[in-house]
Amino acid sequence: MIPNLEQTFRWFGPADPVILQAIKQTGATGIVTALHHVPCGEIWSLEEIRKRKAAINASGFRWSVVESVNIHESIKIGTGERDHYISNYVETLKNLAQAGINLVCYNFMPVLDWTRTHLDYRLPNNASALRYHAPALAAFDLYILQREGAFLEFNAAQQLAAKIYLDSLNADEKKLLTNTVLAGLPGTDEVFTVEEFKVYLEKYSAVDELKLKENLSYFLSAIIPYAEKLGVKMCIHPDDPPIPILGLPRVAKNEEDLNDIVNMYKSPANGLTLCTGSLGANGANDIPGIISRLGSHIHFLHLRNVNREADGSFYEAEHLTGSTDMYAVMKSVINEQLKREKAGRTDIAIPMRPDHGHKILDDFNYNTYPGYSVIGRLKGLAELRGLELGIKRTLTA
Repeated sequence: MIPNLEQTFRWFGPADPVILQAIKQTGATGIVTALHHVPCGEIWSLEEIRKRKAAINASGFRWSVVESVNIHESIKIGTGERDHYISNYVETLKNLAQAGINLVCYNFMPVLDWTRTHLDYRLPNNASALRYHAPALAAFDLYILQREGAFLEFNAAQQLAAKIYLDSLNADEKKLLTNTVLAGLPGTDEVFTVEEFKVYLEKYSAVDELKLKENLSYFLSAIIPYAEKLGVKMCIHPDDPPIPILGLPRVAKNEEDLNDIVNMYKSPANGLTLCTGSLGANGANDIPGIISRLGSHIHFLHLRNVNREADGSFYEAEHLTGSTDMYAVMKSVINEQLKREKAGRTDIAIPMRPDHGHKILDDFNYNTYPGYSVIGRLKGLAELRGLELGIKRTLTA
């Protein structure tokens, strides 16, 4: 039988309430983490990398994937400072490679790493899930942020739904919505103010989708030759959600975008993170098909599910029961593994992590990062490993 996918768990470092000893009990063997305490754009020192790796190894894990070495906004915007920050990025890759860490997930989303409107959406069984509610996002954009030109981007029905939603909120609920939408990078408690976010919007005023793609191509052309020499594989994460929001463009939202990215600099070092939740928020994305057509470029798997709604809203579902057919996804992944085995590739055990679990049971007693409770993700991992085993046994019977 072909090797199992490498089962990994995201860990936010020593400050994470989910400790490594708890992750050990999930059955995961790999850790996905980053040096979240190092400011974006600064070089990760070899000393700090080795310190984190030693803590991971001491608990019986391997540091499987770096998620993420975040990209400075000057690179995305294309300012005169970008070459300096690209140089810093290359130095970080050199230090990671020297420490024996060779897989780096990153994203190219402007300003916000991901966007939700609710971090405690209660399901019928009282489990807590993350939610993106389209009328809430529109209410924030139109009436709280008051972004110039926003009314031209929402039709009359959407504007009405947004106003009705806004009028249903009290002052504290409006503040909570603002803080939720403007949350910063995972692994930090950073939240932008409306005024700070408007400054970023102004910086991006001349950056449309085409310009953002050009800036991504510039970045890849600069770093991939180094990554290739170092034996480091880069894998871009799709946009979350996969639509333009708050006046900011998106460049990794569908198969066409992902195909463009792998062709910006053709190299085994220029690859993809396949996130079924991000891509799955748009029903037009054929995820099993994307895997079958672009699978050779996939270095990392985020497996989660969402329940889509007609107005563009969605919430994080159980891993096997949302709008995405996870059976078809996993079967396509396994077929990609078979292709790699036949081709003599060594990267058959693709790292996989269960993404965004619900808060359930004892999870409510811990102040974990949104979507990263331990028991909810354990449930997802157990379901995914069972699905993988069942499909593989069927295919090789």
